[in-house]
Amino acid sequence: MSTIAAVDAAVEHARQEWEESARRLDAEARDPAQRDRLLPQVEAVTAVLRRRVGETFTLAQLAAEYAEAERWTRDAIAESEPPPGWPRTQALVEGAAFHAYARGAVDYAP
Repeated sequence: MSTIAAVDAAVEHARQEWEESARRLDAEARDPAQRDRLLPQVEAVTAVLRRRVGETFTLAQLAAEYAEAERWTRDAIAESEPPPGWPRTQALVEGAAFHAYARGAVDYAP
């Protein structure tokens, strides 16, 4: 497999995970209490993501950051004064934040 094909596969896999997280977040957020718990966490991850990736980026750069995100998203959420039990939703929040941020990629296409 060529390097370009490997990058494309990694980006596609990440995008699928992000889309699934966004769908799950939408479903969870139908409950106002859950929405109030989850959206501030998404915002905390997005704020750090903006600092780490910047305003101009490609999907490949975003996918590379996603591969390393578990550690720093945990810290970002923990610093945002999350509700009890928040570690259970970390992956959901992380993926949803990346999904939303991906729309700003210079090579984004739905």
